[in-house]
Amino acid sequence: MTEPIWISEAEVVGLMHLGQAITALETGFLMESRGEAQNMIKTHVSWGHNNLHAIGASFVGADLVGTKTWAHTQGGACPLLILFDAETGALKAIIECFALGQMRTAGISGLATRMLALPEASDMAIIGTGKQALAQVAAIAAVRPITRLRVYSRSMENREAFIQKVREQFTFDVVNAPSIQAAVDGAHVITLVTRATEAFLGEQMIAPRTHINAVGAITPEREEFFQDVFDRCSLIAVDSLPSTQKLSKEMITKFGGESSGWERVQPLSALLANGVHRGNSDDLTLFKAMGVGISDLSLGAALYQRALVEGIGRSIPQPKKIKPRLTVN
Repeated sequence: MTEPIWISEAEVVGLMHLGQAITALETGFLMESRGEAQNMIKTHVSWGHNNLHAIGASFVGADLVGTKTWAHTQGGACPLLILFDAETGALKAIIECFALGQMRTAGISGLATRMLALPEASDMAIIGTGKQALAQVAAIAAVRPITRLRVYSRSMENREAFIQKVREQFTFDVVNAPSIQAAVDGAHVITLVTRATEAFLGEQMIAPRTHINAVGAITPEREEFFQDVFDRCSLIAVDSLPSTQKLSKEMITKFGGESSGWERVQPLSALLANGVHRGNSDDLTLFKAMGVGISDLSLGAALYQRALVEGIGRSIPQPKKIKPRLTVN
């Protein structure tokens, strides 16, 4: 039996770039469409402005199961992905997940944008300049010929710092937008990556034939777009329908009380399996990402296999059972 390994942040970055992450995600979601991968519904508990999260998935064909857990606190976080053998339950790997998390969160937006945005989409708007924002920009630039990015966040200081980071990484034009309206006006792709608790994007602000990635509001107290956006959406995709039904305030408000409304919402895996792309008659397309275990396990499985081939990762002992002390003596 191969000893379990610990894969560090530096090793993750060395083993995988964002383009490879998008490919791994496509593989994982196609597995889901064939019944070879299954999500554990995301769960979380909150205290104050902090959240403890747990998500996971199983890959039948790869004989792997995995779970990622992290405490998102005001003081920081330490996400870890734990891989197990699906047949024996033995530990396979522990993977540090800061970079993995950014690549899977951005990569899924890239995958959805590749399917649903205009092929010629070159004008992007991003609302929010936090830790996930730069990777989100990179993912869209990986799948579309972006020539201009417009940036808005409430903090001018944060906005300017983010714009500087983008200019250091990319050659396209970057615009400091003075308002949300100025940022999204005429944009072909809009990415929302905020922690907003009140909606800020309405349908009257959005140009025809725009694709929207809504990736910030992943717990029920958050909300990024108004309900009227749904009125113009010809296609609504999600990474996980059960998680969306449980945790997305925007979706629950729209479809929670309707007996048949959820049929408008399509899992990304089904769209991939059916080869669905933006049609000539589509107006707005919306992708709502909640974060799912298949995304993490897709990257984790690929990283684990590459680590084994390249001899990367620190061996750690397989945990052994020891009888507990059942008496006070």
